[in-house]
Amino acid sequence: MDQLSLFDGLEVYHPLASRMRPEDLDEFVGQGHLLGEGKLLRQLIEQDKIPSMIFWGPPGVGKTTLAGIIARRTHARFINFSAVTSGIKEIKEVMVQAEDSRRMGLKTVLFVDEIHRFNKAQQDAFLPYVEKGSIILIGATTENPSFEINSALLSRCRVFVLQALSAEDLCELLKMALRSQKGYGYLNIDISDEMIHMIAEFANGDARSALNTLEMAVTNGEIKAGKTSVTMETLKQCIGKKSLLYDKKGEEHYNLISALHKSMRNSDPDAAVYWLARMLEAGEDPLYVARRLVRFASEDIGMADSQALTLAVSVYQACHFLGMPECNVHLSHAVIYLSMAPKSNSAYMAYGQAKQDAQEMLAEPVPLNIRNAPTKLMEELHYGKGYVYAHDTEEKVARMKCLPDSLTGRVYYRPGTEGAERAVKEKLERIKGWKAESSSKGEEEQSKS
Repeated sequence: MDQLSLFDGLEVYHPLASRMRPEDLDEFVGQGHLLGEGKLLRQLIEQDKIPSMIFWGPPGVGKTTLAGIIARRTHARFINFSAVTSGIKEIKEVMVQAEDSRRMGLKTVLFVDEIHRFNKAQQDAFLPYVEKGSIILIGATTENPSFEINSALLSRCRVFVLQALSAEDLCELLKMALRSQKGYGYLNIDISDEMIHMIAEFANGDARSALNTLEMAVTNGEIKAGKTSVTMETLKQCIGKKSLLYDKKGEEHYNLISALHKSMRNSDPDAAVYWLARMLEAGEDPLYVARRLVRFASEDIGMADSQALTLAVSVYQACHFLGMPECNVHLSHAVIYLSMAPKSNSAYMAYGQAKQDAQEMLAEPVPLNIRNAPTKLMEELHYGKGYVYAHDTEEKVARMKCLPDSLTGRVYYRPGTEGAERAVKEKLERIKGWKAESSSKGEEEQSKS
């Protein structure tokens, strides 16, 4: 008689992302360019006429889910295969079974998740069976098929590119999870549209991440009178990044480096050298000070005097070669030079503003015209179409957009007028003026034609 386990009879818990996995195309969110009414992939699935194909896209966009929908709709034998846990032996066993089914007039659809993890020999094992029609291969990959899949196998597959889900797609999915009985439809959950949008933005196009975050927020919500309320504080804890930790016992250490930095920024070489001496004589690591000077050279001087960075790096190397006390003069040299150099924080500010867009906005795809296209597949997907090689132009500048459409017109670098940056500012203004003038002329010519 079998012994009962303590957990026998308990219902197995399934994560929200698993429960909400769509079972048919009508429940599927996103990928309208492939699965909208009348689109090719939707027709192939609905008619059960799928060819061998590769689903290429970032995590959490529905590659495995599409395979599951195909498995439920097809009349063929469907085999789910993982490139993580399977080797040549398992592949050959499945291929023998598929060949036997073919002789009996039965099709076999083989889904290989993370197919890019297979090496060349493992991928080669599929090739003869795909050619004979023993199997219809569906591969899912987050990596560029041009580089990760054998060209012979790739040439026998259709490639469908799945795109990261938009914030609107993810909001729709999250609201569906709150309504659906498969999700949280059986609960009374209070969560604002603003919070749902925050989760969608945080997930960055990944449905699985969005649902996992919603589940975490609901699980940690406040339960009162039969209602689960998700507060903003709880949500921020779920989506917030860990803060950097500092040793509070080293407060004076940070006070001194702050004093050195701010004295140099204020062009006060006397104060800067004093704070340098305070640090070195107290036993501070000279290489730590040198690293901070390298940072300062770009953060506070930057384009106004690009030689400042060269000097700071040279001083770091000198400190590494000599150590204390000999390197104190090199550090003093650098501190005085950096204090008296013209100042500009344009590089620092440019990155700060660009970083904010990079963190707060969904990742935008690289415009096709500035993508590289080393393979035929990438050319067919219009990679590099419209690219203009600047060196071939008379002005050495192309009238070409390099930012995503959603960031058109965004300005990050605003040059100052100190030191060498004045010339950079004048050049940039000439370039922008030329582009604007050329653009307006092009629009006038189009309107006349």
